[in-house]
Amino acid sequence: MDRIKFGTSGWRGILAESFNLENVRIVTQSIADHLHAEGLGKQGVVIGYDARFMGRDFAREAVRVLTGAGIRSYFCMRDTPTPVIAHALLKLKADGAINFTASHNPYDYNGIKFSPAWGGPALPETTKDIEDRANALQGEICYKQMRLDDASDQGLFVEIDPAPDYFARLADLVDLQAIAASGMKIAVNPLYGSGRGYLDKILLDAGVEIVSINDHVDPYFGGEPPEPAEAHIADFIDLVKSDASIMLGLATDGDSDRFGIVDRDGGYIEPNYILALLFDYLIRRKGQKGDAARSVATSHLIDAVAAHHGVKVLETPVGFKFIGEYIAANRILIGGEESAGLTIRGHVPEKDGILACLLVAEMVAVERRSLSELLAELYARVGSFYTRRTNLRLTGDLAEGISSRLENPPAAIGGRSIRNVIRLDGSKYLFEDGSWMLFRKSGTEPVVRLYGEASSEAALDELMAAGEKFILKG
Repeated sequence: MDRIKFGTSGWRGILAESFNLENVRIVTQSIADHLHAEGLGKQGVVIGYDARFMGRDFAREAVRVLTGAGIRSYFCMRDTPTPVIAHALLKLKADGAINFTASHNPYDYNGIKFSPAWGGPALPETTKDIEDRANALQGEICYKQMRLDDASDQGLFVEIDPAPDYFARLADLVDLQAIAASGMKIAVNPLYGSGRGYLDKILLDAGVEIVSINDHVDPYFGGEPPEPAEAHIADFIDLVKSDASIMLGLATDGDSDRFGIVDRDGGYIEPNYILALLFDYLIRRKGQKGDAARSVATSHLIDAVAAHHGVKVLETPVGFKFIGEYIAANRILIGGEESAGLTIRGHVPEKDGILACLLVAEMVAVERRSLSELLAELYARVGSFYTRRTNLRLTGDLAEGISSRLENPPAAIGGRSIRNVIRLDGSKYLFEDGSWMLFRKSGTEPVVRLYGEASSEAALDELMAAGEKFILKG
């Protein structure tokens, strides 16, 4: 039997293999045991799910186990975005949330994400405890279940609609009137996920003209992973390109915690650049002030924006849980990572792709310029940054010797002198010319992820080639 292993965003597995009803029951019982061990559970747990195969069934099975353990379940009435579940958790002051989602992973995956009472993704010490409990329970009947009718009669099973409260919060954070007043037409793409009826509804209710695609349930996600990256949204890019009246394209992933942005000419805007643009916009246009947090793999363009405005950037390991901590403690104005996660002060300590899309729409509406124009203006003020990521597959001796090579780098790579080494998460080399590269080993396959950033496309090409040579050829 495969061991249950929690990654950066919970436990995920292939449906009908490791991710099955029995393991769902075991993990749910482990969460219940964790809560009881911490003296928690009396405030209940929010249960949600995305639009994947059997999401609702898995969620209802979790309710039976939780209520069997005497813990009230607040059950989302329909498939629900991750940030909406996080908002409901905080609104209800519950002791945690269990979210059945595999986010942007392919259709044949599902997962369990646990969030403690503070609202962000569980930190490693929490998931380690749940993981250890789950693996110790495998192979035995470790739970008792309650019928949903009985749980409802006892007040342990409560169905909720978390959407209205979430909509109200977004209306406080985003200038929806400015978006509507701009008169621009916006394309929306929820990628067949749980964002249906959220981003589109908010804009429509505000009086914004929209056109939507992929806005119905399809557990196969149209044959692509539900990830709003350039490689997976060709139909959306084509839509924006083909209709000159569309000024902006906004996409969310399978559980709406990530965003994908398409400029009015059909150009895909990397999340790294969106984070920096929004940080600058919040300070320069909205008059807000505060520091930012980013993962170690995220562009330093946001650092240049911070320096320009006299504020700081906090660097975290990869995983939004670490950024969420800063939001929960009210230490930062904005937090984000290169994999399209973002949130802001006063909101949930969790990635929110819906919020990110709305903030981009507000920025474009207020600035009355395209994103490419705004990015060019930002570069003129703070300098140019070009970022890329690639995966390098290792074989044989390379896989065995890679740790030693990363721990003992030469004085220079590709003619660039190493100024500093950061080992917060992987091995990050900062060079004298301001460029950098980061190597992070996969925990599940013989792959090294290479991230790089330089001041021009040509310099970035050279940097990435040097990084690949360093890993694959020594």
